[in-house]
Amino acid sequence: MNAIYLYHIAHFLAKSRVPILPGLFRWLIFFLYNSVIPAQCVIGKSSLFAHGGIGVVLHPDCKIGERVMIGQGVTIGGTFGSGTPIVGSDVWIGPGVRILGDVTIGSNCIIGANAVVTRDVPDNSVVGGVPAKLLKTIEPGALDVLEGRLRNNR
Repeated sequence: MNAIYLYHIAHFLAKSRVPILPGLFRWLIFFLYNSVIPAQCVIGKSSLFAHGGIGVVLHPDCKIGERVMIGQGVTIGGTFGSGTPIVGSDVWIGPGVRILGDVTIGSNCIIGANAVVTRDVPDNSVVGGVPAKLLKTIEPGALDVLEGRLRNNR
């Protein structure tokens, strides 16, 4: 079981303006996975949480693209009055990553474990460290292996 499935139910209920139930699903996700995944955030198709989604914290206004793998212990959130992160498609977010503030993560990116991202990341990039720095660029489609893995897990 993966927290993403409970999120999808809660998100559908919230979009359908069903009262109370999205909040109950949020508590269920917290109880089962120790994660805060609000129904209001937008997570694209075929995205998945590694290890079920243990310890993931998402801001209600964050937007996450399609085919994104989010590791355990990841925080994607705002910083006191700033905007919230936008994550492109085909992104691998390693365990323990923090993406904070009005940040845009491009498509086809890899964010190394325990990185702290406070600035925009261009498409086709590998970043890591505290604060996150560009380590290298990769070819478009380099994460096709991830897409195959996500397809097999559905």
